[in-house]
Amino acid sequence: MEKATERQKILLRHLNPLSSSPSRINDKPTLLSAVNCAAELSPMAAFGDDVVIVAAYRTAICKAKRGGFKDTLPDDLLASVLKAVVERTCLDPSEVGDIVVGTVIAPGSQRAMECRVAAYFAGFPDSVPIRTVNRQCSSGLQAVADVAASIRAGYYDIGIGAGVESMSVDHIPGGGFNTTNPRAQEFPGARDCLLPMGITSENVAERYGVTREEQDMAAVESHKRAAAANASGKLKDEIVPVTTKIVDPTTKAEKPIVVSVDDGVRPNSNMVDLAKLKTVFKPDGSTTAGNASQISDGAGAVLLMKRSLAMKKRLPILGVFRSFAVTGVDPAVMGIGPAYAIPAAANLAGLKVSDIDLFEINEAFASQYVYCCKKLELDVNKVNVNGGAIAIGHPLGATGARCVATLLHEMKRRGKDCRFGVISMCIGTGMGAAAVFERGDSVDDLSNARVEANGTGH
Repeated sequence: MEKATERQKILLRHLNPLSSSPSRINDKPTLLSAVNCAAELSPMAAFGDDVVIVAAYRTAICKAKRGGFKDTLPDDLLASVLKAVVERTCLDPSEVGDIVVGTVIAPGSQRAMECRVAAYFAGFPDSVPIRTVNRQCSSGLQAVADVAASIRAGYYDIGIGAGVESMSVDHIPGGGFNTTNPRAQEFPGARDCLLPMGITSENVAERYGVTREEQDMAAVESHKRAAAANASGKLKDEIVPVTTKIVDPTTKAEKPIVVSVDDGVRPNSNMVDLAKLKTVFKPDGSTTAGNASQISDGAGAVLLMKRSLAMKKRLPILGVFRSFAVTGVDPAVMGIGPAYAIPAAANLAGLKVSDIDLFEINEAFASQYVYCCKKLELDVNKVNVNGGAIAIGHPLGATGARCVATLLHEMKRRGKDCRFGVISMCIGTGMGAAAVFERGDSVDDLSNARVEANGTGH
C-alpha cells in the first residue's frame, strides 16, 4: 500500500509540474484526490486526453530463410496484424487517422508501397494513409511513439503504430553498405557508425568486462523463459495466427500452414553446447551465433487512441503511453544505448528506474544486454520474463511493436502489482530508445467515471 501511495505522489508530481511544493499534495492521498488535484492544476492531467493502447498484436517470430515465414511476403505479414487490431476491437477501419510502420532493411520506396498494399489487404479504405519510419532497431517503437505524439498533438484521434521485417526476403549478407563516403574515415564517430554490429558487441564486452560465460548464461535464460512462455500458452494473447504457405526448396511444392508459435526457441539450450560455438566476429572474442539475436521474420501492430474516445467506444484499455526518449551514445559501443535511454524515459514520466515493474530490453547481443542490466542495477527477474531476441528473434523493424504486445499483455496478467513497464533497445550508429507504459486498468475505474460524467475526460 505504501508503495502504491508513493507512486501516486510521483505521478501527481509529473502531472502537476506547476507546483513542486509538498503542501500541494494531500498528506494521505488517494487516487481520487491525486487526480482531482492534478486536473485542477495541470493541463497534462486531463485523463481523457491520455494516449492509450486498446490493442497490440504480433505474428509469431520465425527464423529467416528456414522458418515458418521463409516464403511469406512482408505485405502479407503486415496485413495480418493490421487486420487483427481493427477486427478484434470491432473498429471501423475508416476511423484510423494514420498508420505508421517501422521497417529497416528494404529500400524505402519499395517498402512504402508494400505497406500501402498491406493496408488494402487488411481492408482499409483509400482514405486511410500510411507511411514508414526507419530508426533501425527501434523503428517499431518509434512508429508507436510517432502515432502517440500525433494523437497528443491533435492531428487525429486514432492511429496504428506497426512494424514489419522479412529478413528472408530483404536480408543483406554481412549487413554491409553498398557505398560509403570516404570522408567518414576522417571523423572517429562517423567512422564507427560503419562498424559491423558484431564488432560493437565485442567492443562492449571488452570495454565493460562482460565475460563469455555471462553472455552464454543470458542466452540460456532467454531460451528457458521463451520455452516456458510457449509451453504455458500465454503468448496466444498476443500472437495472431497467420495462414500462409511453405515451399519445398527441392520440389517447389507448396504446403499450406498456420504459423502461431515462435520457431527460433531452443528449449534445450545449455552452457555446455554454447561453449562449443566459435566466435563470429573476432577470433579471440566472445560473441557467437548462440549469444546474439537471431535474424527473423515477423510483424506487429498497436492501436492507439485518446482515452476519452476509447471509453466512448467502450474499448478495454491495455496500456497508457507515458513517455518516450531517444539518446545518443558512442557508435563503437552502440549496444549501451538502453542504459541511457531508460533513465531518460523514466524521468520524462516522472519516475525513477526503480519505479519500473517490468522491462522488455531487446537482446541484440548478450554482451550489451548484460551490460545494460548491470549498469542500471535491474532485477533480472523483471526483465524479459518471457524470453528475448536471443531466443525469440529480432525482425528489426518489427521488434518494437512486438515488445509492446509482449509487455502490455504480461502487465495485464500480473495485475495491480505491475503498474509501469519499459521497452528499450539499442540502435545501430549509436543510440538507445525507450518508452514507458502504464498498465491500462490501473486508473480505469476513476477515469471511466470522469469521462462518462462529462464526455471529455477534462
